[in-house]
Amino acid sequence: MARQELARFLRDRRAGLRPHDIGLRTTGTARRTPGLRREEVAELAHMSVDYYTRLEQARGPRPSTRILDAMAGALRLTPAERSHLFRLAGSSAPPGGNAVRQVPAHVAHMLQRLPQTAAIVTDAAYGVVAWNPLARALLGGDLSGGTPNLARRRFLGRDRFESSGAEEFGHIVVARLRRSADRYPQDPQLAELLAELHAGSEEFRRIWQLRPVHAPRHRTKTVEHPDVGRLRLNCDVLLVPEEDLEVVLITADPRSSASRTLHRLARQTTGSVRA
Repeated sequence: MARQELARFLRDRRAGLRPHDIGLRTTGTARRTPGLRREEVAELAHMSVDYYTRLEQARGPRPSTRILDAMAGALRLTPAERSHLFRLAGSSAPPGGNAVRQVPAHVAHMLQRLPQTAAIVTDAAYGVVAWNPLARALLGGDLSGGTPNLARRRFLGRDRFESSGAEEFGHIVVARLRRSADRYPQDPQLAELLAELHAGSEEFRRIWQLRPVHAPRHRTKTVEHPDVGRLRLNCDVLLVPEEDLEVVLITADPRSSASRTLHRLARQTTGSVRA
């Protein structure tokens, strides 16, 4: 726990808020500082003034997850600031109640700037929530009909492609879904997906019992595409940790036949990012 840094962070954020920012009515009593008073933050966070004061003075014990979340709400912290608050307190920030299924504008803009790379964004339940034009041209019908889901495609026979590394990807999918089930136990869409996969796939049930652990990394696979033939592709994953999203970048080695195919598809694509 970084007590001094935590104390400074709390003081700075409190000083940056104004009573009217959070709907507090001010009285005629003169305020020595333009920011909130410690008493006001403590009241908003449903904690004692003494405890909050000790935290701002770097004298308090490590706050619990409940207290940290309450202070984050009282101080109107952004998701990044909330995560920083937890890190200063020596804890990991838990997610909200449901998985994020909206794509931040900066991520959508990044996809638009990748004309030679097929890119998709997946949420914590492996729903594909955004893609760029080249991904649409490459994956075709797999990106149609509402919000496609890679877990359903992998385990319920909805995959248009034959691909090497399918067994490894199955373990990767289950590992992420297990993490998501722990992080979002109240998410109804995730619960529905898991029930569907358990009911419809013996392979999924078997891998689920193995409790696989995987981290995003570089993967190379060969895809038998029904329209353009065999493609050797690279898959790299960028994390968007605050929203628990993954950006999957699909590329080909320079000067390879797959690269020429992607270039040809890129020239044929039109449109904007779907998000």
